[in-house]
Amino acid sequence: MALEIFERIETSLVEKRQAVTEFLETASDAEREICLYEDDHCVQDHLHVINASLEKFENHTLGVCEICHGYVEPSQLAMDYTACVCLDHYSEAEMRRLESELELSQIVQRALLPQNVPVISGVEVAAFSRPADIIGGDYFDFFHFRDGTHGLVIADVSGHGVAAGMLMSSLQTALRTMAPDTDSPAEILERINRFYIHNVNFTTFVTVFLARFDPLNLELTYVNAGHNPPAVHRGASNDIHWLKPTAPAIGLAEFFRPRIESVKLSKGDSLLLYTDGVTEVLNLAGDEQFGHSRLADLFSQHARQTAPDILQTVYQQASAFGSNRSLADDVTMVALKVSN
Repeated sequence: MALEIFERIETSLVEKRQAVTEFLETASDAEREICLYEDDHCVQDHLHVINASLEKFENHTLGVCEICHGYVEPSQLAMDYTACVCLDHYSEAEMRRLESELELSQIVQRALLPQNVPVISGVEVAAFSRPADIIGGDYFDFFHFRDGTHGLVIADVSGHGVAAGMLMSSLQTALRTMAPDTDSPAEILERINRFYIHNVNFTTFVTVFLARFDPLNLELTYVNAGHNPPAVHRGASNDIHWLKPTAPAIGLAEFFRPRIESVKLSKGDSLLLYTDGVTEVLNLAGDEQFGHSRLADLFSQHARQTAPDILQTVYQQASAFGSNRSLADDVTMVALKVSN
C-alpha cells in the first residue's frame, strides 16, 4: 500500500476534525441553527467516523479489506477513506455505482464552466458577486434540470482563497454534470454529500441552496443545505418569507437526509439569495452586524425596483453600514423578480 495515500488521509482527517470541532466550539447559536438545520447529532456522527478512521490509521488497519484482509486499492481509498472491501468483492450493482462516482471525480477536475444569467419569459434574473480575496469561496450558477426547468444555486464554502475557489469549481462542475439526469435538487445534494464526505481532498464544509424553478407555474422547489435563508418578498402584501434550512451543510453530516420544500411565486414577487458576506458586515465599531432584519427591511423597501437595482441597493447599503471598508468576506447575491 502506497505510503503517500496514508499520509494524505491522515492530514485530511486531522484537518477535517479540526475544522468541524472549531465550528462547533465557535459558531454562534444562529450559525449553528442555520448550518446544522436541526441539531448537532449528524455532525457528532461524522466526527465519530473521523475518529474511528484515525484510530484505524494508528492501528494500521485503515484500508484493510474485511473479506480477504489485504489492502483496498489506493484510488478507492482516496475517494472514500472508510472503504473496507476490495473491488474484487463488490457486487455488480456496487461496481456500477463506483464507476459512476469515479467518472464524476474525473469530471469535477475539469475547467470551470462559464456562468450565464438565464432568459426566462416574465421573470427577471440578476446576479452579483465580489470576492474578499482574488479568488473567492462563494458560488452561484444557473443550469437546467432534465425536464427543462431552471436550476439555480448559491453556495458558500467555509473559508476563502485558492482552496475555497477550487472547491467551488468542482462543485459547479458536479452540479452541471448531474442536473441533466434528474429533476430533484435533493437527489443531487445527496450524491454530492456522498461524494465529498469521505474524500481526502475535502476538509471543510459548504452551505448550499439549490432550487428548481418552473416558470410555467412559478413554483420554486428547493433544498437549503445549511445556507442563509433566502428571502421571498410578496408584492401583494409587502411581507417577507424566509426559506429556512431543510438539511445540514454539505460535508457536516455523516447521514445526509435533505427535505424538499416548495414555494409558489406570484406576479410582483421577488426572491433574494445571498451569502453571509452580506448579513455579517460589521459596523465601524465592530460590535454589530448588518443582519437579517436590516436586509428584510431593505428588501421590502426596494423590492419594486428591477432585479439588478435590488442587488445594487443591498450591496451599497451593506457597504455603507460597514463604512465602505474592504470586504472581510465574499459577497454574492442573486435576485429573481416576477413581472406584474
